[in-house]
Amino acid sequence: MMARRTAGERLLRMALPKGSLYAESVSLLERAGYDTTGLADPGRQLTLRAGDMEFIIGKPTDIPVYVAYGAVDVAIAGKDTLVESALDVVEMADLRFGACRFVVAEPEDAERSVAEIYRHLGVIRVATKYPRVTEQHFARRGLQVELVKLSGNIELAPLIGLADQVVDITATGRTLMENHLRIVDDVLESTARFVANPVSLKTDSDRVTGLASALAAAAATD
Repeated sequence: MMARRTAGERLLRMALPKGSLYAESVSLLERAGYDTTGLADPGRQLTLRAGDMEFIIGKPTDIPVYVAYGAVDVAIAGKDTLVESALDVVEMADLRFGACRFVVAEPEDAERSVAEIYRHLGVIRVATKYPRVTEQHFARRGLQVELVKLSGNIELAPLIGLADQVVDITATGRTLMENHLRIVDDVLESTARFVANPVSLKTDSDRVTGLASALAAAAATD
């Protein structure tokens, strides 16, 4: 029977998000001095070993789930997905890339203002991919909203009469402007964050905190 590895010998398991944050995540790991062999072009591989780490490549919205349930020890994830998931993970460092923001937007040429709609009905209808973030934002402002959860093309909702406003994530606001929507409020700023599973942080503290410090230092040199 193969002997079980001790905590110091086992692979540290780290999740990386597919998509827009992936390349910069790999670059940051490399600048921090970690082995990233094979990560630049993993092909169809979803798991990959490099050095003393095992990398899991997953859908961005699934990353907080992997961390919270202990499937991985640590991860890089967008602040937006962390807030929306509301799962038990430890946020350890702002990695300063992948900047975007949640905004509230509405039609430029709406026949009635949202304030007028709210005065008349006591509620406004808001379309979003991010119901938790949206609900929290309007609750802080003491406004009652009816949420419409969509999977894509959020900017279409006001144009076809489905919603009075939208809450969406944007880097430049260009798509909203191209669809004749104006930004009327900021909700939340998001960047990539380094997060850890609470148990992993306790049981493998040296490696987890060391990785957090190394990534934060590398991010600070940009």
